[in-house]
Amino acid sequence: MNAGTPDRPRLGDDGRALLFTEARTASSFAPTPVSDAELAEIWDLAKWPPTAANTQPLRVLFVRTEEGKRRLIPHLAEGNRPKSQSAPVVAVLALDTSFHEYVPEVFPHNPGLKDVYEANEPLRLTNGTFSAALQAGYFILAARSVGLVAGPMTGFDKAAVDAEFFPDGRFRSLVVVNLGHPGETPWRDRLPRLSAETTVQWA
Repeated sequence: MNAGTPDRPRLGDDGRALLFTEARTASSFAPTPVSDAELAEIWDLAKWPPTAANTQPLRVLFVRTEEGKRRLIPHLAEGNRPKSQSAPVVAVLALDTSFHEYVPEVFPHNPGLKDVYEANEPLRLTNGTFSAALQAGYFILAARSVGLVAGPMTGFDKAAVDAEFFPDGRFRSLVVVNLGHPGETPWRDRLPRLSAETTVQWA
């Protein structure tokens, strides 16, 4: 170890399995409730990893009541509806298209970036969508880290979901994530992953 390099902690095998190697996308859920504290804990973890210029454009709607599900589930792809119906909580992850309003607060050393984004909507939406997608990945890992399983889905009518839950047009849904504890036959057999030989290059 180089004397100038701190000996940083490493996640052990159990932690890596929980987050990555043994984690699975759940398709059915047990009726075990998910508490408000667990949902708050997910966001308290997911908010920390990086986004472009620290803009943090992701917004979360937790749908957990029967009324909320009644409004949401008809807008999901037919094959996804039973999955969300069985989940104690369904999170709708959305882009805040006016995320730049918070730039002076979250990126105080360059508050003028707010005006750049205000004047250039295509740039704002492109960068915001990218960072929100990053945050969606962090959200899934955070859910796993608190002992829940996640079932992310993009098979839904985004325009209809936005009209139902975000009618002022500010938020745009990106992905729906079912949350809970695994039910009976919650997942398929593990699908293959591409090897480093296929995906990684060196220079």
